[in-house]
Amino acid sequence: MSTSTGRALAARITSLLPGRADLADLRRDPRRDLLAGLTVAIVALPLALGFGVSSGLGAEAGLVTAVIAGALAAVFGGSNLQVSGPTGAMTVVLVPIVAQYGPGGVLTVGLIAGLMLVALAVLRAGKYMQYVPAPVVEGFTLGIACVIGLQQVPNALGVAKPEGEQVLVVTWRAVEEFATSPNWTAVAFAVAVAVVMLVGARWRPTIPFSIVAVIAATLVAQVAGLDAAPPIGDLPSGLPAPSLAFLDMGALGSLLAPAVAVAALAALESLLSASVADGMTVGQKHDPDRELFGQGLANIAAPLFGGVPATGAIARTAVNVRTGARSRLASLTHAVILAVIVFAAAPLVSKIPLAALAGVLLATAIRMVEVGSLRAMAKATRSDALILVLTAVATLALDLVYAVIIGLLVAGALALRAVAKQARMDQVPLDRGDHSVEEHALLAEHIVAYRIDGPLFFAGAHRFLLELAEVADVRVVILRMSRVSTIDATGALVLKDAVQKLNRRGIVVMASGIRPGQRQVLNSVGALALLRLEGREYATTPEAIAGARTHLECTGVFPAIPAQKTTRTASEETAR
Repeated sequence: MSTSTGRALAARITSLLPGRADLADLRRDPRRDLLAGLTVAIVALPLALGFGVSSGLGAEAGLVTAVIAGALAAVFGGSNLQVSGPTGAMTVVLVPIVAQYGPGGVLTVGLIAGLMLVALAVLRAGKYMQYVPAPVVEGFTLGIACVIGLQQVPNALGVAKPEGEQVLVVTWRAVEEFATSPNWTAVAFAVAVAVVMLVGARWRPTIPFSIVAVIAATLVAQVAGLDAAPPIGDLPSGLPAPSLAFLDMGALGSLLAPAVAVAALAALESLLSASVADGMTVGQKHDPDRELFGQGLANIAAPLFGGVPATGAIARTAVNVRTGARSRLASLTHAVILAVIVFAAAPLVSKIPLAALAGVLLATAIRMVEVGSLRAMAKATRSDALILVLTAVATLALDLVYAVIIGLLVAGALALRAVAKQARMDQVPLDRGDHSVEEHALLAEHIVAYRIDGPLFFAGAHRFLLELAEVADVRVVILRMSRVSTIDATGALVLKDAVQKLNRRGIVVMASGIRPGQRQVLNSVGALALLRLEGREYATTPEAIAGARTHLECTGVFPAIPAQKTTRTASEETAR
């Protein structure tokens, strides 16, 4: 690496680090930030435990992630109000990785994904996330909500999680096992917690009913001694020491593809969450590259302590904003409070029934579905509705990364189709110019002019060729190209092919108004040279008509008219 490259890289990384302005923001309203952080921590505790259990690495992994990733993303991230930690979307991706590679594979994937996120930040890739269409995001969210809900079925029914990677298969097996040996106590816990959260959120949105319901369920289970509602199990009373013992260098190659999936999801969900936070406030604007950098550091560090990959969490971020957070101090406080809980209250947390956590996540999944947004997307256009449904179904049947790729491909194809439909080729009347009525009528018998509007590119170029090939009973075709917005190599080749076919039929093709930006493409495929043959390219349409008239005179089709007669007739026409 050259010295200049090293300096540029160092300067880029320095620009991603926190500055004095960030420190100044911490002092603006510390009381409100501390209160918001406490509230978010109370909401985040059952979610962190639940997502840790759902991921397959255990409740302690969820807590560690919320503490380590939450703190680092708060300090180094690009949003003042973002709250990071384990999320349902990431859990959906991690389950098959755990099944195939084990806990060590998940930690390795998280570490590699963190490095990828840092690289994306250095490369300024954050701005490209804004190009993900809204129907893809909505379908993605709907699919995630369905997957999260289905993942909770075994714990909600009080049965051991069946073997398998496909969530639909696992859910069906859990229902079959429950049918043979029903556990109504677990069902009652899950349903009660979910109902309390959903009803309570409508009644008093500011009260964290998730923690209230979990505490109540834990007390009932302990007092009544209900063995049918098994608890989380033992939790470590503190954070484990950092370690790289989980790394398996031999498996790095096979883990690259899952790491790409995790990095893509972390980037997408974190930047989406940060955008939501911006929209809920006035004057807040996140830095997408800094956000990727902060999430990258968080995902590098969390696996070292046994944590799962993390992202920005939309639900917790929304709670943070609604409770009055003003700076990063709130999300940092949330991480510190969770750390205190890990050290001071691990024995109590370990007694929370798994069915109660399942109820928390079931309610979370239900609240993720924005019915109004889904209805608006479905009513917008058929294309938007199709993209939304395909993305949601792919999320449920395949995985999140494939779902987003499918959604983007379908959205891109439909967008190209819509743009291609905007391209038109209309026959237009010849300009009268200095010609008499009789002369103009005679010209119109032998010359036809077409105006091409919009883009001439691969998606619609062949339709243009078919239209142009139908031209008959004329000697000259004039293509007015001043309104062509863009042209690619396919469009240029199709144009060249059309000109050659017309020439073989004895029809001369002339062009007018070719823009400077279009000349390179036309020249690269030989279309420009063909149009310039015998001077058949003109700056304006009147000049092209005059050239066509000259051509007809030379071929004997059109009688020569003295110049003065043409001028006199034109003057007479003007007077009329």
